[in-house]
Order: sequence, then C-alpha cells, then structure tokens
Amino acid sequence: MALLIDTSLLVAFERDDAAVESLGDEERAISVVTVSELLHGVHRDRGPQQTRRRAVVEAILAAFDAIPVTEPVARIHAEIWDGLSARGSVIGNHDLWIAATAISHGFGVATRNARDFERVAGLRVLGFAP
Repeated sequence: MALLIDTSLLVAFERDDAAVESLGDEERAISVVTVSELLHGVHRDRGPQQTRRRAVVEAILAAFDAIPVTEPVARIHAEIWDGLSARGSVIGNHDLWIAATAISHGFGVATRNARDFERVAGLRVLGFAP
C-alpha cells in the first residue's frame, strides 16, 4: 500500500512535528493540490519567515512525487462530491481532490484531519492527532 500525505501533516512537520517520520515503510506521495497549498503558505509569509518556509517547502517538494489531477481523478472527485452532497456531509474542496487522487491511485491518506477524510467511503485514512 501507499500513502498520500495531506497538507495538514506536512505543515505539522514544518513545525517540527515528527509524525511524517512515523509512517512506516509505505510508499509516500503528495497531491498537486498539496503542492499548491504549501506554496500558498510561502506566498503569504514575508521576510525571514518566508525564506525559511520556502526552504522547508522546497525540501518537501523534492522529497515526494506529486500526483497530478487527471480525468480519472476528476471522475472519482465528482462521485465523491455527489455522494457527500447527497448525505449533507461535504468536506473542503481541496480535501475532496486529495481524497479522489488517493482513491484513484489506490492510496490511503495520512492526515491530521481524519474527521473529514473519514467521511469518504472506501478511503483508508491514517489519522494523527492535531
């Protein structure tokens, strides 16, 4: 099995939380959505904090393959979105894309946001306490 690492876990890692290091031997990757979220954080910072964050984010991006959004991912995204909407249990749009990417590739998701990801049927979630 493999894991798609959610942004929440990588932000915790940036803040010196070692949760990413405790994931075991599973193959690991990130979604291009996570790439965007991490880079957005860099763009929001200023000065020395931005320089430090950029270095950490670039190291993270170099360490993980980024899985793209493709048509098969988009089809699964639409199914998940519809199912959650019908139940009145929609999760954040970025989390929907990350979940769809994981399912499309047969990956689980490692996250600090297990509560939302656990709403997605068929998604293996490895949750870490905030």
